[in-house]
Parts: sequence; structure tokens; C-alpha cells
Amino acid sequence: MSADNRHHDAILRDAADRLSSEESLTGICASLCHRGPLPSHDAARQIVDLTRAIVFPGYFGDNDAGCENIRDFTGVWIEKLYRILSHQIHAGISLNGSPVDARSIAEEKADRFISRLPELRRLLKADAIATYHGDPAASSVGEVIYCYPGISAICHYRIAHELSLLGVPVLPRMISEQAHSETGVDIHPDATIGESLTIDHGTGIVIGATAIVGNNVKIYQGVTLGAKSFDLDDNGNPVKGVPRHPIIGNNVIIYSNATILGRITIGDNAVIGGNIWVTQDVEPGEKLIQAKANNILRLKN
Repeated sequence: MSADNRHHDAILRDAADRLSSEESLTGICASLCHRGPLPSHDAARQIVDLTRAIVFPGYFGDNDAGCENIRDFTGVWIEKLYRILSHQIHAGISLNGSPVDARSIAEEKADRFISRLPELRRLLKADAIATYHGDPAASSVGEVIYCYPGISAICHYRIAHELSLLGVPVLPRMISEQAHSETGVDIHPDATIGESLTIDHGTGIVIGATAIVGNNVKIYQGVTLGAKSFDLDDNGNPVKGVPRHPIIGNNVIIYSNATILGRITIGDNAVIGGNIWVTQDVEPGEKLIQAKANNILRLKN
């Protein structure tokens, strides 16, 4: 073996040794933290796909699902959803420590999620109808359900939110981050969002964990419902569990690239114009728009 090859092998062995040391692995190696199964990203996608098939049959799942056989398809989908969901909830519980009754806890939470599916359909149907009526370019509610990234993002959010309300760890965030990756819409599963939400275009929207959004709200691309700088504890770590995101009233419209920060309230029927930075309360019915720029230079040939 040449000197160059020996030097190359020594570099590889040294890197492998250092990367395998307990000191290096502490806190970031799953098998050192717990011995149970990890939640699966593929299974999380299956949970979303099955839920969408149940909520919007024919558009998702088996295209042969129709009024004459919908009961059979729905029964099969629900059974499969329950099996995958209970297993993934159990994996999530195990990730945070494994109580002796983790399996029964997971099965009970999966049952409760299944029982919420009719309400989930009602909410998502209202979202789809609101989006259709709010977009002149939409040709039908079916087009909105089948094609619109905003509805896809809302669907992921509402599934993740239901799981979060049930106290399911890890899995809600996995589902919301899949929507973030696929649509560019980042909605934290702990955010509270009312009925008939419209997300128009969607890309770049961020809604934080403690945000509260009312009914019949329309949000355009690039909108942020975020937090201002956060408080630190005595150890310099962010203080968690403090409401720090905006409260958005009913029938509010927020145009593209508006940034709304802090625990402020945007009143009912308010309109927030595009490219505006909002850090103070907005009264009900108030409209915030950019001042006209009188210093624009227009050049003509």
C-alpha cells in the first residue's frame, strides 16, 4: 500500500472513530436516547393520504369510490388508517419515554382521531367552498380540492392540529413539515384556526404556534403571523409556552407579504394591505395600506 493510500485510510478511520464516540453521539443518536421504534415519515404521508381519501372520496384514494360503494371504501380506509395511526402514535410516545401502557394510550388516541373525521370533513369542506368563492380563477369546488396547494396545506394543518389536541407527540409536526416542504406554507399544528379559511397562492405563509385565527379569514402569499423577539430565562434559553403570536379576528383579509408580529389583535373585518409591518393592534373594520410613494422615478424611452 502506498503512503498516499495509508494516509487516506488513516483519515477515514480517524473520522469514523471520532464520529462513533459516545461524547459525539450524546443527545443526537436515536438508539442512545430510546430503544423503541421511531415515527415514520412515509407512514405520516400515508396518514394524510388516507384521511384525505376519507374526507374527499374520489378525489383522493381510489377513484372508483362512488355513492353506491362509498360505505365499503370508507370502512376499509378507516381500518387501515387506525392501524397505521395507532402504531405511529405509539412510536411517538416511545420517543419521549415509553410508559407501560403506551400501546393502549396510542390506540385510545387513534380511536378519538377517527371519531373526529366527520367534523374534520365539515371543516375542510367549508375551507374548500370559501376558497372557491374567494378566487375568481377557480372553476369549481372540485378543482380547489384536487389542485390547490392552499387546500392541501390546510388539510395537513387540520389533521396535525387534531392530533396535537389529542396530545400526540412528534407526528403532528412531521405532518405540518411535509406540507411546508410540498406547498411552502408553514402552519404550526398548535395554531388555532377557525372555519372557512382561504389561503390564496400560499407560498411563503408562516403561522406560529400560538396564533389564533378567526372565521372567514383570507390570507395571501408571503404573510407572516409571527413573534417578536422572545424572553430568555436565567440560563439564556427561550421562555416557552407564552402566547407570542397575533390574534386575527373574523372576516379579516391579509394581503401578500404582510408581516404581523407579537401578541396583538387584528379586529373583525379589518384589511391588512400588502408589504406592511404590523406590531400594534388594529381596530375592527380598520384598513391598513401603504402610503403612496411620491418619489418613484418613471423613466420613459
